[in-house]
Amino acid sequence: MTISAQTFAFVADHVRRKSAIQLDTGKEYLVESRLLPLARAAGLPDVDAFVATLRSGPAAARGLEDVVEALTTNETSWFRDVTPFDALRQHILPALQSAPGGLPRLRLWSGACSTGQEPYSIAMILSEAMPGLPLEITATDLSEQVLSRARTGEYSQLEVNRGLPAPLLVKYMKRNGSHWQVADELRRKITFRRANLLESPPLGGPFDVVFLRNVLIYFDLATKRAVLDRVRGALRPGGFLVLGAAETTIGVHEGYERVVVGRGAVYRATNGPTLPHQAPPSTVESLRHPVTPVRPAARPAPLSSPVLSRGAGLK
Repeated sequence: MTISAQTFAFVADHVRRKSAIQLDTGKEYLVESRLLPLARAAGLPDVDAFVATLRSGPAAARGLEDVVEALTTNETSWFRDVTPFDALRQHILPALQSAPGGLPRLRLWSGACSTGQEPYSIAMILSEAMPGLPLEITATDLSEQVLSRARTGEYSQLEVNRGLPAPLLVKYMKRNGSHWQVADELRRKITFRRANLLESPPLGGPFDVVFLRNVLIYFDLATKRAVLDRVRGALRPGGFLVLGAAETTIGVHEGYERVVVGRGAVYRATNGPTLPHQAPPSTVESLRHPVTPVRPAARPAPLSSPVLSRGAGLK
């Protein structure tokens, strides 16, 4: 079954106004697959009938919120795409530490954090690499539903099997019945907040690092520029932005400098510290030896690190 053009246009317009996400023609299948469970839960035969009830009536407001939730929630996993975590550990942290004033504490923003795997992954790798350094992570998402899950820090066996290495599972999580619970010590480092990327940056800044991965790809050019402008305002001078592999600031915003690091790139707010050029072996691919903590004002030496190995994990 295919949804009608009128239904798609109504849903696409509402989602764009509430989240800035652009649902282009050809995404009808996505709308139908995401909204069909809502229709069935409401006792309606199809998405067209469900959306018709959202145009008016007492349940319309809540139903429209559910539509946005369903269409803006994306799948996530632990240490998704190892390259950004390597860049954080091997390049960004040494650059921040070697800058004037050093790095008395690290403030990081994980935007569009979904159910929390990304900020918890970041907290794990930073706790391994920089033990004792005060760490403040602000994690935001548009969906209160996924934020509620993230705050609990509780994940199923299937979820922890998706990318979380066994040594980190044992160290930073404890079994709670059939689920795994993130340790309180790690949870205290993260504050989860509801935030719209097109509104004011979240409390907790200015930030040294912002992770905003696989988000800009859903926006048109004007919205990308607006989001990057707000992120730039939330970064400290010389702070770093980490985007998804298919995303860039080039041709969109002039407030960033693209810096190639290892197998990827990060984006430095202009007039900031210079990144080390050495590219040590991946901290993601080896779990054989303990991780070497980052030393202040020193380039990272080649190392074998247990931080994120897939081979020794449960995936």
